[in-house]
Amino acid sequence: MTRILAIADEVDEALYGDKLIGLRPDLVVSCGDLPFDYLEYIVSRLDVPLVYVPGNHDPELRAPASEWTQVHVDSPIPGPQGCDNADGRVISASRLRIAGLGGSMRYKPGPHQYTEAGMRWRALSLEVRIKLHPKPAARKIDVLITHAPPLGWDTRDDQAHRGFASFVRLVRVLAPKVLIHGHVHPYGRSEPPRALGGTQVINAVPSKLIEI
Repeated sequence: MTRILAIADEVDEALYGDKLIGLRPDLVVSCGDLPFDYLEYIVSRLDVPLVYVPGNHDPELRAPASEWTQVHVDSPIPGPQGCDNADGRVISASRLRIAGLGGSMRYKPGPHQYTEAGMRWRALSLEVRIKLHPKPAARKIDVLITHAPPLGWDTRDDQAHRGFASFVRLVRVLAPKVLIHGHVHPYGRSEPPRALGGTQVINAVPSKLIEI
């Protein structure tokens, strides 16, 4: 059993106290739109891996791609220090394989906003890399973390909060044990996990303790 502390979108003030240590997580996952110093505080207090994807309000995290850009070896990696960015990648942590796709539906200019077609391409690229991995054990995903939910997982249908249909397909193909997302604020309502096939879909806002 692995204990996952999932966080997203809203700072949980209780985690600045003794509650954080008492949760005893083996792993922290962040689904985006949280201050970097909050993530750095959590990873420093717990001394366990923290894996994250960016939200639509997060700054650009990709390094400049130009070959003319001078690289300094002592330059900090973009993003919260001590944390691992899983956006478009697969990361192994705490005996789990974790895939991630950050960002939301495009509703204005921003570095982590995508059309459905754009996210479909990102999801397909991730799927192909996983399914064609030369090691059979690496073709399995335990956890999928996203910022936005799958399409149909929120009653609001505004462009900013609409989920991605490509996530529905990705879950059906990869069959992770759990998909953890943020972006949709429950405003105090209790949101139990919902099933998408054999995958539990969980809204992490502001924090959830998950055992898998």
